[in-house]
Amino acid sequence: MPPGPALTAYHLVLPTILLHIAFAGCRVNLSLFALSLEATPFTVGAIVSLLALAPMFFVVSAGRVLDRIGVRKPMLLGAGAIIAGLVLVFAVPRIEVLFIASPLVGSGFILYHIAVHHAAGSMGAPEGRVRNFSLLALSFSTANFIGPMLTGFAIDWIGHRVSFLLLAGSALIALGVLLMRRLEVVRHESPEAPGRKPRTADLWRNRSLRRVFIVSAALSMAWDLFTFVVPIYGSQIGLSASKIGLILGAYGAAIFIVRLALPLFAHRVSEWRLLIAAMMATGVGFFVFPLVTTVPVLIAFAFVLGIALGGTQPTIMALVYAHAPPGRGGEAVGVRTLLLNFSQAGIPLLFGALGAALGIAPVFWAMAAALAGGGWLLRKP
Repeated sequence: MPPGPALTAYHLVLPTILLHIAFAGCRVNLSLFALSLEATPFTVGAIVSLLALAPMFFVVSAGRVLDRIGVRKPMLLGAGAIIAGLVLVFAVPRIEVLFIASPLVGSGFILYHIAVHHAAGSMGAPEGRVRNFSLLALSFSTANFIGPMLTGFAIDWIGHRVSFLLLAGSALIALGVLLMRRLEVVRHESPEAPGRKPRTADLWRNRSLRRVFIVSAALSMAWDLFTFVVPIYGSQIGLSASKIGLILGAYGAAIFIVRLALPLFAHRVSEWRLLIAAMMATGVGFFVFPLVTTVPVLIAFAFVLGIALGGTQPTIMALVYAHAPPGRGGEAVGVRTLLLNFSQAGIPLLFGALGAALGIAPVFWAMAAALAGGGWLLRKP
């Protein structure tokens, strides 16, 4: 079959924004809806962890498949799964159903996530990857700003159930956009010897790539802990859903701003210095955050944390593609995503249990210590 029209990073923006609005809003709504049904923090953690737990079983294989078949079909399948999960909660609004919808939405989003990052990494020359990933990251930032805030206000105005349907509408529009254009990228053959099956261990033997994977997992833990704990913390101190949405929206706005500026200064700063500084700064922010209870100050701290974490993802993705073997870019993204999902699945369970036993403050402080310590150890090349 002849290749479709030339793909640029700009073709990925709209569907990515729409699908991530659905996912980011679903993450907030799952937590708040479960809490409204009198679920414990541990139960909320279990539900949210399923967003990442289910995809762990296929992400590496999905990356290998992407290297072979391209990105369009996985994008369509991912969008369809997100819609199905959101509509399911609307149709059957029960706590048990959240344990089904969460892995369904999470699997669909991760499949799309791998495909869209593989597309961005495969387009153009290597020196353009930071720009491509920055543009893609801006799409996620836009959604991170809109999704939680939209969901917070929607819950207050129309309730949890209809809010899930509203988010499904966003994903449905994204699916329509994907169907209208044949999004595809050039595929590169792996230089593996004939008959030799690629092994994930080969990627781990690359010291630089392994280091990128580890830092990526640590920063993802911080990212997802914040979005998981803030709804619980906000509910405990008596904030409404709209105020919680504003706090998360400020976090997303800061991420958008720093990613908008990243291409202007990325070539002036070492990638590793940027990542280590982000870990140290986020550690400090996590230590202070649970000591604050007023909404304006919480918004300010969320904004600062967004600035610290915002530029890390495009930088990490550029490093992944810089060190991935030819023809195995999708697989490398799959391995990185597996590590992210492992932390995303474990963090809500671990810190949900810790929060139920000791309170929310120790959750923030444990993550702060891990980030600050990790940043200190990574100073040596």
